[in-house]
Amino acid sequence: MAPGTSGAEFLGWDDAFLEDVAAGGPETVWFWESATPFVVLGRGQLVDREVHRAACNADGIPIHRRCSGGGAVLQGPGCLSYGLALRIPESGPMTALTTTNQWIMARQASALARAGLPGVVIRGHTDLAFERGGVELKFSGNAQRRQKNALLFHGTLLWGANLAHMEKWLAHPSSEPGYRANRRHMDFIANLEIPPEQLRAAIVREWEADSPHPNPPHEAMKRWASSRYCLSEWNLAR
Repeated sequence: MAPGTSGAEFLGWDDAFLEDVAAGGPETVWFWESATPFVVLGRGQLVDREVHRAACNADGIPIHRRCSGGGAVLQGPGCLSYGLALRIPESGPMTALTTTNQWIMARQASALARAGLPGVVIRGHTDLAFERGGVELKFSGNAQRRQKNALLFHGTLLWGANLAHMEKWLAHPSSEPGYRANRRHMDFIANLEIPPEQLRAAIVREWEADSPHPNPPHEAMKRWASSRYCLSEWNLAR
């Protein structure tokens, strides 16, 4: 698990590991889960369109903005987040954004099947869902950021999240996949109810990531946290 004491530090790992692999460091899989809740916006989103800002402020819920696209999410207990920092090869599915999404999501679905969750489906661009009671429910959202020779792919797996908090602090999204069908958060999102250690083990196995990183970029993480994710100029820029 990547250590962190704040949302800014957890998000700082994304840039630090992407920077590391782009400079020739090892491809890396990492995980984190915050002990306290905070909201994370996609890079281009408008705060007051996607978040109930007054409710967040009243409850002391920090609002951050990540370095990738996608929609607003709630982090906190019961939300297992992961990241992949990978090199972009000269050929193959990872050379384009769309085929990278498809290839990585297929591997994540395969990993979760081994973790005890059959019937996982890929919906929207990078959602993972399963069927319950005749409807498809989302349990994972994911996003990608690309550089010239490396990419970051990250997402969250809900295993025991407080879904009522999503209703309280997140607005209905400005953009939604067709399968959501205008459902509110409580009717669209579900927990896996699979232990997080089981989820981590399945993903580590899928990506053959048994060897620890020889020198995790702690200083780079701190630098990104302080120069970007701690700043209202970044987090609340739009």
